[in-house]
Amino acid sequence: MSYPNQNPYGPPPGQQPGYGYPQQPPHPQQPMAPYGPYPGGGGMPGMQPQYPAVMPGSAKTARVMLFVLSGLNLIGLVLAVMGLGGVSKASHNASPYTAAEDVTAMNVGKGLLIAVIVLIVIFTAAAITLALQFANGGSGVRVGTIVFGVATIMLSLFTFPIGLVHTVLGILVVVFVSKDESNAWFNRPRY
Repeated sequence: MSYPNQNPYGPPPGQQPGYGYPQQPPHPQQPMAPYGPYPGGGGMPGMQPQYPAVMPGSAKTARVMLFVLSGLNLIGLVLAVMGLGGVSKASHNASPYTAAEDVTAMNVGKGLLIAVIVLIVIFTAAAITLALQFANGGSGVRVGTIVFGVATIMLSLFTFPIGLVHTVLGILVVVFVSKDESNAWFNRPRY
């Protein structure tokens, strides 16, 4: 009676060791990530995150909307300067018999128009500067654009029927810049 083979995985009886298919090294097991991406970098530890090479569509759309907002601001600037000229001309042409309340109202109107003109110039310069920085800007440009969009929304609510276009464009700028693909674009490494 023969005893059973002590190594059930060894060569069959009567065969030479090493005969047959060559032994292959076992395939390494890939670790599974059951809980989603690694919190520090978006992927597995040790892996480099992938960054976009070209500006994504949402960032391009937000950039175009910033240029549109600056164009609308320039139109508003022209109208405000024309209004200031009209109020200034009316105050100079006022007769000496004009009521003091009317003169005070014209001066307040001129002051408000000057404040509006300064605000329009600031917002136009900010929109153009942010839009031009989209190609090479970092996360500061993204945060600045979000702040600009929120400020545009807040100011356009004061002039609601006229400022409706600014409200919609401000909301869309904030939405498009806040997307993940835009975030990846602004957080990419720059050399």
